[in-house]
Amino acid sequence: MRKMMILAMCAAFPLATSAAYAQTAAPATQQPASKAPAQSGAVPITTINIVDINELPEGTKTQVNNAVAKRSDKDIQQLRTSIDASPQVSAALKEKGLTSAAVVVASLDSKGLLTLVTKKPS
Repeated sequence: MRKMMILAMCAAFPLATSAAYAQTAAPATQQPASKAPAQSGAVPITTINIVDINELPEGTKTQVNNAVAKRSDKDIQQLRTSIDASPQVSAALKEKGLTSAAVVVASLDSKGLLTLVTKKPS
């Protein structure tokens, strides 16, 4: 899962806009989504995991920080714009008391698992 998260990092990712049902799990928030037709070529989001960067193992945290350092401001802005455009994802973040500004990495796998790595502003 760690390798998938790091390899699948991207500045923008396809988001399906389907309704979400909140469900809390530790240490991440998991939110199953209802089945809705995906936009052409987009993988529908079935589950959302929100993980704080400080909850990651040191090796993974270092890889995430290195990847974040290589991205441009435009890339991170595109990521956050995509997140804000999805009510499902925005609601999951809001449930944890966060906004898209806290997201540093996003990964959507082929099964619809969206993982958001967040970092609280210092």
